[in-house]
Amino acid sequence: MRVEVICTGDEVLTGKIVNTNFSYISQKLEDVGLSVAWETTVGDDRESLLQAFRLAGTRADAVIVNGGLGPTVDDLSQEIAAQAAGCELVLNEEWLTKMEDFFRRRSRVMPPNNRKQAMLPTTAEVIDNPIGTACGFAVDIGQARFYFTPGVPRELRRMLEEQVIPRLLAKSGLQTTIHLKRFHSYGLGESHVDALLTGVEALVPDGSVKLGFRAHYPQLETKLTARGRDIDDVRAKLAPVEAEVRKRLGNFILAEDDQTLEGVVLAELTRRGATLAIVETFTSGQIAARLAHLPGAEKVFRRGLLARDLAEIYATVGVTPPAGELTRETAEAVARAMRQQTGASHALAVLIDLDEGADRIEFGGTICLAIATAGDVASRRSRIVGGREWVRLGAVELALDCLRRHLQGLPVWERTDFEKVDKA
Repeated sequence: MRVEVICTGDEVLTGKIVNTNFSYISQKLEDVGLSVAWETTVGDDRESLLQAFRLAGTRADAVIVNGGLGPTVDDLSQEIAAQAAGCELVLNEEWLTKMEDFFRRRSRVMPPNNRKQAMLPTTAEVIDNPIGTACGFAVDIGQARFYFTPGVPRELRRMLEEQVIPRLLAKSGLQTTIHLKRFHSYGLGESHVDALLTGVEALVPDGSVKLGFRAHYPQLETKLTARGRDIDDVRAKLAPVEAEVRKRLGNFILAEDDQTLEGVVLAELTRRGATLAIVETFTSGQIAARLAHLPGAEKVFRRGLLARDLAEIYATVGVTPPAGELTRETAEAVARAMRQQTGASHALAVLIDLDEGADRIEFGGTICLAIATAGDVASRRSRIVGGREWVRLGAVELALDCLRRHLQGLPVWERTDFEKVDKA
């Protein structure tokens, strides 16, 4: 089935906002075995929109239109859809009532211009939006079925997954029992993992399991998409492939499916009845930020210490500054001192010594981190290059992953693809 995605809005066309909606739509369709053949971006112009709709209606079987369902004068999707479909716009009383209830529950009066969101083509099928006022709808234009979705990301995602994708699968005739298995890893690059997993798809000879990747530094998502007669058939096909992926990627798998690295760390700490204190430099406090807001973190997260200057860290925890370069031993001393000061069962110290000068591709940082408990301390030294942001993101992920490894009884030090110097 040929699918086209049309994204609307001057702010998208001019680059004032990054079009993350298209990326999300395309990935979700790929996950269920549907590929996007064309992507079109159109501004808030009636003639341009009409031409885009009509062209898509001649070459695609299904079209997802994103944006243009709001209450303002530049939201044109309903109007142009009706024109392209050759029908009139009419007020959908049911959706109008739903919008009025939406505002009433929030003790607000619905502005008059919101009525525009209930104006739909006469031939439209309503697609429910359970968390917003923009009414999604489907209509035929030319040879294609068009599915109109709001531009607000959280509304789009809910509607895409619950409403649009099931309709697309039914229209395509594909087997609807499809399951996506995801493995999240840190430390191995995409090409490395691709080589490590050579041949895993062949474990299911009928080709119903597909391997794919999504790299978003510092993590890599390895995806297995499986189709079958029913969920039992899908699980049976996935089982040997999943086992082989776990075997080959080993300790580098930090989470699976909807799990997150920080969620895994928090769960491990919670299971032990443990508490955590964190010392960070240069990370903008992102290690603590990844953990502290999670449900249940109030029982685990004890304290975070953030400073840009290493001297401030040493002075605050009462550690004598090192005479020379930053070392693992210094990080160990800081972690021990932080644990004693806070009374936490675990303390993580992440100290970063940045290169001097302007940001550049060879700009890097030396990272020394340590995890201290009452009777043990584990530490690691790493050097990452690639620019300031690359170092910052890498340090945050490295620290959380080392804490995850320590809690799971795995080696804290294991060479990654992102390190320049191999030092234990």
